[in-house]
Amino acid sequence: MSKNYQNLAMQAIKTFALSTVLAVSLSVTAQAKVGAGLALQPYKATYTAYKWGDDVGEANIELSKLGDKQYSLIYTSKVSKFFLSDKRSEHSIFTVDGNTVVPSEYYYSRSGTGPDKELKVTFSQQGQGKISVENGETFDWNGEFDNQIYRIDLAKQLAQGKTTLDYNFVNYRGELRHYGVQVVDKEVLSLPFGKIDTVKVKLIRDSKKRETFAWFAPSLDYTLVRLQQFKDGDEQGDIKLKSFETR
Repeated sequence: MSKNYQNLAMQAIKTFALSTVLAVSLSVTAQAKVGAGLALQPYKATYTAYKWGDDVGEANIELSKLGDKQYSLIYTSKVSKFFLSDKRSEHSIFTVDGNTVVPSEYYYSRSGTGPDKELKVTFSQQGQGKISVENGETFDWNGEFDNQIYRIDLAKQLAQGKTTLDYNFVNYRGELRHYGVQVVDKEVLSLPFGKIDTVKVKLIRDSKKRETFAWFAPSLDYTLVRLQQFKDGDEQGDIKLKSFETR
């Protein structure tokens, strides 16, 4: 295998891993409201990851109830191509206070080919509210969420027919970021899970080089069922729902 081809493969793995993280990388500008028929039902969703038309790994999203008003949301992915590998996890701990979702702690880890990475973010409601990044910056907390629990709000907004949304969040690098979400279509997808009706959305960011599309299924409480990312018009990664179970 040539060195140039190795570099291309490495970049593909890195970009694909990033695209899978983007499946859970939006967070709402204000604290999310639950309700409207979308209760927090624990579940586990498993996805097959594709690159260059090949099955290169798996991703999982799992929502669990830890105790009274406290929940856990975990994302994991493991992908590999040739001798290259990337393993990631995100773990959010949050509470539900009435109809409000309140982030508490967020953990991120990455291992595999290239440098390893770990991150911890805590959200404190004491005083004016702070977001603390371990070994990093401290921000005033103005309603930002962590890197993944936006989906609780997004499901509710899509169910109510919203077509344009804006989200502020702390990303997996410990940075404050903003993205928009735009509903672009309704599609029937044929997935490893089976055929299912979906709402297709586009991630709106400042950079025009990358395009990210996500599909959510109304019949599964608007759970993510597919994520696809492009860079300069070329597909960088694609994950598709393989199984879904409520707990």
